Amino acid sequence: MADLALHHRPALADATSGSFGAPSTGAQITLTALPEGHVLQVLAARGSGDLQDVIVRVSDGTPNAVRPYGPGQWFVVGDAALSAAEIFGKTPLLDGRASIADQGHGRIRIGISGRAVEAVLAKGTAVDLDRAKFPVGQSAMTLIGHISALITRTGTESFEILVLRGFAESLWDDLIQMSLEFGVDARTVR
Repeated sequence: MADLALHHRPALADATSGSFGAPSTGAQITLTALPEGHVLQVLAARGSGDLQDVIVRVSDGTPNAVRPYGPGQWFVVGDAALSAAEIFGKTPLLDGRASIADQGHGRIRIGISGRAVEAVLAKGTAVDLDRAKFPVGQSAMTLIGHISALITRTGTESFEILVLRGFAESLWDDLIQMSLEFGVDARTVR
């Protein structure tokens, strides 16, 4: 029996790309398909206490890599792909107080930035993304339209959206539509 060769194809490889909408208004939006890298879900064990210092150990140290997802749950993201051995090697860092589940195969990260980024995202979510209430590093699980997503502020005018792989292209198209009045530059990975 011949071995089956699997070829990875980025989820947004065939997504719409280019510049669309209003000519430069000074508030143009940039939409970027981020490297698929790694997405690790960390799940706290019952009665494990505060894990903030422990969770950081499994991240690559980049700012905003650790994102609260729900009670006792976090996502740890990064641009580099990790092998199963590398992921398994991170388990002892959690001191038996949490477990890791690889979600990199099922979740996609999308970057969105620009002066009007809060106005664009307000069209799709009820979360108050004002900088004073949603500072850099803050995350919230929400709906964008009908699609469940985790939004994280990564800069004063930038966010990262984590979405299930099967909804990535639909959300991508929705974000382009929501950005048209400001103009949008959509960059995919080929």
